Amino acid sequence: MKLLRDHPSAALLGAQLFAVLAYPFLDQSTAGRATLGVVGMLVVMIALWAVRRTPALTWVALVFGLPAMVTTVIEALYPHNDSIVLVNALLHAPFYFFVSYGMIRYLFHDDRVTRDELYATGAAFTVVAWGFAYVYAAAQVLWPGSFTGAGGPGDRSWFELLFLSFTTLTSVGLSDVTPVLAHARSLVIIEQVAGVMYVALVVARLVGLTVNRSRLGGPNPPGDV
Repeated sequence: MKLLRDHPSAALLGAQLFAVLAYPFLDQSTAGRATLGVVGMLVVMIALWAVRRTPALTWVALVFGLPAMVTTVIEALYPHNDSIVLVNALLHAPFYFFVSYGMIRYLFHDDRVTRDELYATGAAFTVVAWGFAYVYAAAQVLWPGSFTGAGGPGDRSWFELLFLSFTTLTSVGLSDVTPVLAHARSLVIIEQVAGVMYVALVVARLVGLTVNRSRLGGPNPPGDV
């Protein structure tokens, strides 16, 4: 609880990475998917707590976050129902994008680099990847056949779409999932631009602030790095 209270961004980052590691073990059964649904719900709750620490509007996050908590569990129980998948994606995507906006705004809020802001840098990045994964999930419901992969044509699992999202956002280009329809390709292009802009704006600013403080030689305030 102390970590969640003092560094909610670190808790959010850790919860998302834990979900990534747990997914392959739990996705093969109804009970496992339900457990993933609960884990996903906890991630949303931690994200809501994290965004409360930022200058963003908490009520906007609640509008999307609370219904997303419900649809997360429902989709885990009915993963092949297109209507549920679409509604869940349309709730999660704007929620995660707003959370990332709140964290980025938090990073630009002052001229000091604190430990929590470093955690927020990593959490905002993973939150964007999560958001685009849900965008892709909605895209393949609206435009069937949007993606193909090593297993051939057909709908990709959410974990495959998350893998595509991370490889696109980080620009490593290692995904075996490929957008083949125009709408899917346009969405992937937007994420590629977002990944480059994140490094250019957010990471570069944090590095610049750290280097500038080192040159000035001033003492580190409490909580700074």
